[in-house]
This record gives sequence, structure tokens and C-alpha cells, in this order.
Amino acid sequence: MKLALATDAWLPQVNGVVRSLSATVEELEKRGHCVELLTPDRFFTLPMPGYASIRLAMAPRFSVRRMLDTAQPQMVHIATEGPIGWAARGWCLSRGVPFTTAFHTRFPEYASVRTGISAERFWPIMERFHAPAVAVLVSTRSLASELAGRGIAHTLSWSRGIDHALFRPEGEKHPAMAELPGPVLLNVGRVAPEKNLEAFLGAQVPGTKVVVGDGPALEGLKRRYPEALFLGPLAGEALASAYRAADCFVFPSLTDTFGLVVIEALACGVPVAAYPVTGPIDILGPDGRGVESPLEHPAGAIDTSLEAAIAAALHVPREDAAALGQLYSWERATDQFERAVEMALRTGEAPLSSAA
Repeated sequence: MKLALATDAWLPQVNGVVRSLSATVEELEKRGHCVELLTPDRFFTLPMPGYASIRLAMAPRFSVRRMLDTAQPQMVHIATEGPIGWAARGWCLSRGVPFTTAFHTRFPEYASVRTGISAERFWPIMERFHAPAVAVLVSTRSLASELAGRGIAHTLSWSRGIDHALFRPEGEKHPAMAELPGPVLLNVGRVAPEKNLEAFLGAQVPGTKVVVGDGPALEGLKRRYPEALFLGPLAGEALASAYRAADCFVFPSLTDTFGLVVIEALACGVPVAAYPVTGPIDILGPDGRGVESPLEHPAGAIDTSLEAAIAAALHVPREDAAALGQLYSWERATDQFERAVEMALRTGEAPLSSAA
């Protein structure tokens, strides 16, 4: 298959969207597919206001059309609702080329946190963007149900995976965390207002709190929570060693659509504590034993009280956490992606093309 992937999120950004896309591209190419990448590094970009590490393509419409006209993909997958995504969407509609989209990020909620404007004002933009896609790829059942309630019902499942050679229970522990007073509580991810890190850092629980990641809220949180350890961004073996050094992984986000870091932590044998919201509840299930193939024992804890979830997760054996993490792989996730785009290709042309 000759596929084009259009995304406004790409390396050197470090986040779940980029890791998911790069791992999927690698797996698709192993399977013999040709993937044309339309990524920010191919355009003139400017830093996103308030978040300099994210660079947005400036007026990419004509460049995107030229690239796609040259590549002549059989179909296009549009991963993000940014400038590159909108430009690729326009090309597909004008050329009658089928395309899929993905709902990676709760843009309305993120925009609301940053602007103070109600998230409901942004949802019509999302509905318009995704309407003409053959299918919208979503990572969880609860997200599919929520989107259906907002008029985006044409969804297909695309879960996530991990590199089990990297994220494993056995191996070294991060030296900066080795001697910390326990229990060691860890969070990994973008350090930004929408991640609700204050709920983690302000939780009244014993032990030491560690944050791995970078973002616009980092310096402010360092000042407010000097007792916490902020390690900055980590990747590869350094990141895996940080997971292994933790006694509990705490995921306080209320707005993520999945939470790739949750399954990375589980695969390293770290029990997870989280709220009962889309993402963690689709991984852990309400009883902590998983969803699709429930395990005999919990791998973590879900609770409306983050303190209660942490206390319960700390009693989970590491081998039980690892057992749930083992269920996720990029091979399986790419099987789902491949089926979705092949279905779109068989459809022949994108429906609702008048919704441009």
C-alpha cells in the first residue's frame, strides 16, 4: 500500500502521539508498505504560543498539495487537527482520495485550559474536521462512545503498544531515584496545565514524588513543589530505568485519550494509580484487572480519590502489573491500524465530501 501520513506532531517532540506514530510507521515499513511522511520538519514552522517546543507549520496548504500530488498516495491518514492536518484533509477532498483521521488529543479541553473558553466552543471544529473521514481511529471504547455522542460515530479501534525489549521489569534502576525515601511515586509525560499534575504533587501521601518530562508548566511546578524531584525529559533505557525505580506510577490526567505511559509503566512492573476516566479505565478496568482479557489479579487501582488509588496500587505485586503490560504490542496495534486503512482504501472515496 502507498500511504501518506500527515501529522503536526513529530520528532523531536517527545509525547505519546509521536511515539505512537513513529512506532506504527516503523512497523508498517517492515510489512512492505510505502509511507510518505508529511511532518513539521518539511515546512517553515514557528513555535506554538505558550509551548515553544511544539512548532507549527505556517501556511502549509500549497506545499502539502504539491507533496501529495507528487507522492500520489492511494490513501491518507491524518493524525492531527493542526495546519498540516487541515491542508491534507483539503487535498483529499479535492482529489477524491479516501482518508482516515485519528482522535489522539482532547483539543477542546486542552484549549479550554489554556484560554479559559468553554470546551464546548471548540467541539464543532472537531466535528467538522473528522466528518468526511472514512473512519476515525480511536484508542479506547469509552472514547468511541463519547465521540458518538458528539456526532462522530464512524470510529474504528486502534490501540497502542510498547517496545517490550526496552520496557521490561528486569534491568537497572535510575541512579537518581535509587536512594530516595520510599515509596517512590512517579509520573511521566508532558509537564503542562492539562495534565493535572497538581493533583499528584499535592496529594497527601507518604514517600517521594518524581516527575519525568518537560513542558511549559515545569518551572512553576518546581517552585511550588520543591520537595518533588524533577528529572526533565528521559528516553530509551534512561526512561525505562526510571519506571523500574518507582514503586507506583501515578497518572492524574483527566483529559488523555489513552495514556501510553500507563502501559509502559505496567510493562516495567510498576502498579498504576489513576482516576476512573477515559484512558486509564480502558487499560486497567474499574477493578484494575484489565478490560479485554481480565487478569486474575489487579495491576493497579482506579479511584475518584487519587490518594486512595495510590494506597491500593502500592499493595499490587510487580509481577501482576507486568502481566497486564505484556498484553500490549506494536504488532497488534499495527494490525488494527492496517485493517482500518485497508477498509478505507476499499471504500474508494471519502464520504460526505461536501463537508469541506
